[in-house]
Amino acid sequence: MSVVEVPPGDGRLEAVFEVMKELRTHLTFEQFRDGYERAVPEGYRVAAVFEEDSCRAVAGYRLMHNLVSGHHMYVDDLVTAEESRSHGHGKQLNDYLVDVARREGCASVQLDSATYRREAHRFYFRERYAIWSYHFVRPLQGDPAR
Repeated sequence: MSVVEVPPGDGRLEAVFEVMKELRTHLTFEQFRDGYERAVPEGYRVAAVFEEDSCRAVAGYRLMHNLVSGHHMYVDDLVTAEESRSHGHGKQLNDYLVDVARREGCASVQLDSATYRREAHRFYFRERYAIWSYHFVRPLQGDPAR
């Protein structure tokens, strides 16, 4: 089992999407592929755990810099295929992300997780993540102040 970087246009992207759609249920493959291609110039990358030809876990991440956190890794997406959970694939992928962040000189690895994703939260706590803030969102579609 290995972790590989999967660039846009890679033949394994459809297998990656089959796992990613468990987290991003609103996306079609075309939306995923197009969104990935649009995010690459912003530093977005995809890493995945493969066991032979089967994708077991996927992460979308980027290295970034801001005033509050300095140089850090932000994990946009982190999901293990439902049938592959509790087999160490998520840990293997998280360890890979932490190693990349360390090699790149990042001060931290950060992510957001929806409040209802309690199983994911248990995983993050086991992996030594801590809750540091609330993440607020103001949707703009349908916003009368537009």
